[in-house]
Amino acid sequence: MSITATFIIQMIVFLILVGFTMKFIWPPITAALDARAKKIAEGLSAADKAKAELSTANKRVEEQLSAARTDAGQRLADAERLAQSMVEEAKTRATEEGAKIIAAAKVEADQEATKAREVLREQVATLAVKGAEKILQREVNAGVHAELLMRLKAEL
Repeated sequence: MSITATFIIQMIVFLILVGFTMKFIWPPITAALDARAKKIAEGLSAADKAKAELSTANKRVEEQLSAARTDAGQRLADAERLAQSMVEEAKTRATEEGAKIIAAAKVEADQEATKAREVLREQVATLAVKGAEKILQREVNAGVHAELLMRLKAEL
C-alpha cells in the first residue's frame, strides 16, 4: 500500500474516532464539567452568603453584648445607689436610735439625780433635826413637826 492510501485510511479512522468521541464521549464529559462548575459556583455563592450571614450575626452579637454591658452597668449603678441609700438609711436610723438612747439616758440620769437629791434632802433634814435636837437638848417629835420638816425639805 502506498503512503497516501495509508494516510487516507488513517484520516478516515481518525474522523470516525473524532465523530464517535464527539457523539458519545464528549457530551458526558462536558456535562460532568458543567455540573462541577455549577457546584463550585453554588459553593462559592453559599460561602459568600454564609460570610454575609456571619457578618450580620457578628453585628447582632456585638449589639447584644453592648446592650448587655449597658444593662449590666445600669443594674450595677442601681445596686450601688440602692446600697448607698440603704447605708444612709441605716446611718439615719442609727443616729435616731443613738439620740433616743441618749435622751433616755438623760431622762434616767435626771431621775436618778432627783432621787439622789430627795435622799440627800431627807438625810440633811434628819441631820438638821438631830443637830437642832442636840442644840435644844431635847427631842423633837418628827410626827408633830412634820409640816416644819416638809418646809425644810422644800427649802433644801
